[in-house]
Amino acid sequence: MDDNQTNILLESGTNELEIMEFTISGQLFGINVAKVIEIMMSSPVTPMPKSHPVIEGIYKPRDIVITVVDLSKYLGLGPSESPDKDIFIITRFNQLDFAFHVHSVVGIDRISWTNLQKPDQIIYGGEEGVATAIAQYQGRLITILDFEKIVTEINEHTGIQISDLDVLGNRARSDTPLLVVDDSPLLSKVILNSLNKAGYVNTVKMDNGQEAWDYLKEIKGSGDPIKSHVACVVTDIEMPQMDGHHLTKLIKEDPALKILPVILFSSLIDEEMRKKGEQVGADAQITKPEILSLVNLVDRLIGYTNTPVAAML
Repeated sequence: MDDNQTNILLESGTNELEIMEFTISGQLFGINVAKVIEIMMSSPVTPMPKSHPVIEGIYKPRDIVITVVDLSKYLGLGPSESPDKDIFIITRFNQLDFAFHVHSVVGIDRISWTNLQKPDQIIYGGEEGVATAIAQYQGRLITILDFEKIVTEINEHTGIQISDLDVLGNRARSDTPLLVVDDSPLLSKVILNSLNKAGYVNTVKMDNGQEAWDYLKEIKGSGDPIKSHVACVVTDIEMPQMDGHHLTKLIKEDPALKILPVILFSSLIDEEMRKKGEQVGADAQITKPEILSLVNLVDRLIGYTNTPVAAML
C-alpha cells in the first residue's frame, strides 16, 4: 500500500476506516484495507489435491506461496463474465496470507464506522452468516464480508483453538468481571467459551464499541466502583458503529474509566496497527487466534493467581 494509506492507519481513534470495494457477479462487497497487502491481476494457479472445494490452488507471485480462494464459489454466485480481467486481492490477517479471487475492484472509500450497520438476522444469518456489516457510502450499499470466518471454515485450524488452553490445567474459578467486545457471533462465542474454560465465568459481551461505551457510561453513572462491574476490557478492532481503537481512546481519556486495562484482540495486529493501538492507550495487543496468550494477558492485567482446584477441596 502507498504512504497515504499507511498514514491513515496510523491516525489514532478517528473511528474511521478504509474499505476496498469489489464486485462478484455484479454484487458489491467490501474488505477493510488494513487487511489488504496489494491487488494483482488474476493468474494461473496450481491445483492442490483434496483441498477445500473453494480453494482454486496456490501460486507464487514473488517469494511466498499463497493460497487462492474462489470467493464467487464460496458465496454461491455466478462465474465471471470477463475472467481475463479478474483480480486477486492479496490479504494478510490472523498471521496468514490469502488471495481472494474477485471479478473487479471498484475503488477505496474512507468512511466512518458509524456508517456501518449490522445486518438483520435474515441477511446476516447469525453464526452462519458471512456478512459482518452493511456500509452506506454515496448511495451505495456495500456488504462487508467476514474474511476470518471464511478462512476458518476453509481450515478450522486457522481459528481460535480452545484446546490450546489445556496446558493451563483445571484452574480455580474467578468471578472477576470481564467485558468482551466483538461483532462476530461465532468468534465472540468461542472467546467467551475459552475464557470460561480458563476460569473466568463472569463475562459480559457487547457487539460493538458503541454498545460497550454506553454500558461503561451507565456503570460510571451508577456510582458503583467501576471494577465491581468491569475489571478488564477485551475488544476487537473491526466493528460497526464504533471500532476498538476509538473505544480504547474514549476509555483512556475518561478520568473514571481510564483505570480499566484494555486488550486489543484482533486479526489486524501488525507493526503499523500496533503503533495505532499504543497511541490510543491500549494496555496490551494480541493477534487472533492466540487465545492462550490472551488468557495470560488477562491474568497479568487483573492480577489473577491460580489456586489449584484440588487445594480448595
